[in-house]
Amino acid sequence: MTIERKNLRSQVREELIARMRAGEVRPGESINEVQLAAELGVSRTPLREALIALESEGQIESENGKGFRFVPLSAREFEELCPIIVNLEGLALDLTPVDELRQLGLRLAQLAAEFNDNVAEHALVNRRDDEWHNLMLSACPNKRLLEQIAGVRLAIHRYESLLVPDEVMVERSAIEHADIARHLIAGDVSAAKRALKANWTNGMRRLLADAGISWERLA
Repeated sequence: MTIERKNLRSQVREELIARMRAGEVRPGESINEVQLAAELGVSRTPLREALIALESEGQIESENGKGFRFVPLSAREFEELCPIIVNLEGLALDLTPVDELRQLGLRLAQLAAEFNDNVAEHALVNRRDDEWHNLMLSACPNKRLLEQIAGVRLAIHRYESLLVPDEVMVERSAIEHADIARHLIAGDVSAAKRALKANWTNGMRRLLADAGISWERLA
């Protein structure tokens, strides 16, 4: 695609993220900045700004003076993202007023019930899961924390898109989401955080199992 000349750095970043999530680039592949700038119809400056931003998010890495490359992937690194997202989302719950969590819990329970298929296409499960977690965190007042969570979730989605194609039918975690919502409605944040950890851990285990990869360690 050709990038419109408006907010170029953000547009270039979003395009590269979309390509990574779609599996259009290979993990460990070097980035040819001249070729990529020409392909996107932008100058090297906004491209490099976008690449630096993606490097700070852990999406790409520098190659010892040779430019940038897409981060190589491993099942173990994917596992290591689990405790990070669990603790960041748990902190967001801690920072959210309990009364607001109770109200969100009611909406989360309803949202989980509305999507009642036990198995669905991976792309649909991903989209619904993002909607659910975004709603759960929507009353957190710490915007910087939410940005960090979004960055980690992008890394997780990148792994997911490479491990399991969008059209593959995967198991959903409706019961786990309902459990989190139930604890939020009761105002029991500690129990909700334990259920949240179980949800993320089990979800990653299921994804690795779908890809034929065994879970190496507990998160």
